[in-house]
Amino acid sequence: MILTGRVALIALLCAVPITLAPWPAAAFAVLLAGLTAAVLLDVGLTTDPATLHIDRSMDNAVRLGQTITTTLWIVNGARPLRGQIRDAWSPSARAAPRSHPLELAAGQLSRVVTELRPIRRGDQQADRVTVRSIGPLGLAGRQRSRQVPGQVRVLPPFLSRRHLPARLARLREVDGNLPALVRGQGSEFDSLREYVAGDDVRSIDWRATARRSEVVVRTWRPERDRRVVIVLDTGRTAAGRIGVDPTARDPAGWPRLDWSMDAALLLAALALRAGDHVDLLAHDQVTRAGVFGASRTRLFAQLVDAMAPLQPALVESDAEAMLATLSRRARRGNLVVLLTDLNPSALEEGLLPVLPNLTAAHQVILAAVADPRVERLAQGRGDAAAVYDAGAAERARNDRRAMAARLRRSGVQVIDAPPEDLAPALADAYLAMKAAGQL
Repeated sequence: MILTGRVALIALLCAVPITLAPWPAAAFAVLLAGLTAAVLLDVGLTTDPATLHIDRSMDNAVRLGQTITTTLWIVNGARPLRGQIRDAWSPSARAAPRSHPLELAAGQLSRVVTELRPIRRGDQQADRVTVRSIGPLGLAGRQRSRQVPGQVRVLPPFLSRRHLPARLARLREVDGNLPALVRGQGSEFDSLREYVAGDDVRSIDWRATARRSEVVVRTWRPERDRRVVIVLDTGRTAAGRIGVDPTARDPAGWPRLDWSMDAALLLAALALRAGDHVDLLAHDQVTRAGVFGASRTRLFAQLVDAMAPLQPALVESDAEAMLATLSRRARRGNLVVLLTDLNPSALEEGLLPVLPNLTAAHQVILAAVADPRVERLAQGRGDAAAVYDAGAAERARNDRRAMAARLRRSGVQVIDAPPEDLAPALADAYLAMKAAGQL
């Protein structure tokens, strides 16, 4: 049973006759009994919300920052019902409105629509649906809550999609200008041509030369079905929030993991158009998600679906376990794109010990999101506190630069860019490798 505000108002008004009555105690007892009887009568006349039949219909996926609606279909029983209904979700789902007025005739079918605008990735589950039925006197009512199953998967938003047309145009340009004739192990044979001064004598085809009256050499073209393995570090360094959240306008910004996902999606879309195979591994101490050997037509959807529920784990990433997983799932000679942070202490203990084995088996790009707040702090000179902040920021920048230089000396291509620039910078690095015939 629930009481409405009307009961409190009537009780307040009853204080006047009680105060003026010659026998206040008797007046209080009479008025209380009357109000109680009215409340009980109202409850007895109230339609039980348990008699309602409620179903839900909704789409099962939405991109972060977009809006989705969920619909409750309500069938009333034999008695009219007047009240409210609330379709509750987690706070990060941003359900609106909070509640809906409900007025149903006997046997009536009604539809209640709630709008969701999620501000976090992952699977959002519906909470309880609560129906409050109010009696005809408006004094009291009944309330029931029940589970009406509902789930929506909030997918990464892929904001870097706006960079894709320019990079595809660049890819077509690279394909058109790519030297059909590059030599080297691991490339595909293209054709034979006459030897000219400056050609590597190792490229001479002696059998073809013997059949002709001139010296001929083999020409090669880059392979078009190379494999790109994207590795997402889901350890503790991926949890830091940087930049500005472009979907929820949260001043705390996105986690590093979300910016890494955005860059990974742009690279995957570009590599697919280039004819390369793309795999995904999300790893910290254990494998959190993996997409290997997916068909080209289903790959992008599988990547987005695998990334959606990922959340950073507050543990140190195990680079040795990651390398072991790569060794089992991917052959040698791939392009491995490691999306992590240039955190010196984490890399010293994690990646650097296994880096020689990784670079010996694959080409490696390490892409990291730089915190723009560090750049701003490094410029501060306003007061003593700002100077100390600037000193700490400058030291952090120097440590990252030293680690990046160390990785480059080990054969790793390093990209350290602000959040909004990471995705296009990684795509440009991939295109540069294509243009140089390295992929």
